[in-house]
Amino acid sequence: MITLIYLWKIPTRLIPRAFYFMATQKITLRRFNGVSFVKVLGTGKGETFTPADADIHRWGFLVTIDEKFLSEFDESATVQKWRAGSVNEFRAVLDPISSHGKWSGNEPFTPTVTKNFDGQIAAITRARIKWNQNFRFWKAVPPVTISLAGSKGLIAAIGIGEAPIGLQGTFSLWESSNALKEFAYTGEAHTRAITATATYKWYSEELFARFAVREVRGSL
Repeated sequence: MITLIYLWKIPTRLIPRAFYFMATQKITLRRFNGVSFVKVLGTGKGETFTPADADIHRWGFLVTIDEKFLSEFDESATVQKWRAGSVNEFRAVLDPISSHGKWSGNEPFTPTVTKNFDGQIAAITRARIKWNQNFRFWKAVPPVTISLAGSKGLIAAIGIGEAPIGLQGTFSLWESSNALKEFAYTGEAHTRAITATATYKWYSEELFARFAVREVRGSL
């Protein structure tokens, strides 16, 4: 199984259509041959993880799929509907290296690549934030995102979410596994956030996954 993430930037006139697609296409995606996991995604700047971050001009989805259906999926009617009228398309084809935690009760990413993979890395973090911890979480996030933006080896990063509040995450691309590890384990802001997470337990569910980047089309 491989992981695909699509993100489209759309003009203002197509925003109502995007909301309709987000509401209706999850079921369609789940029925596609070879698909085992689906998440439709809104995006944001990833700076505060509040509704103010939301980017209503960029939308997408993530699926895990049997790779023999990759070409068929890429030309499917669902993908073509998003593609029509979009001003930018980003697609990443990813092979899981490691995954810790759950996403909506599932463990969607089964590692297929060794941990010593030497190449570009993608990372997905996501969390279900407890409602009574939202304000504490929002206060802790800005130093981490500032640190992320200036991290050596970071290619690009974007906020992703299943809802404006409470279901938040990031998708990031890195030059190497070492660059990601340096940010995650030696960055002062991030290590403080890890400590705060253990102290306040602000997540009811969380996931961190690393992937080998097989192919990237377009840009973030």
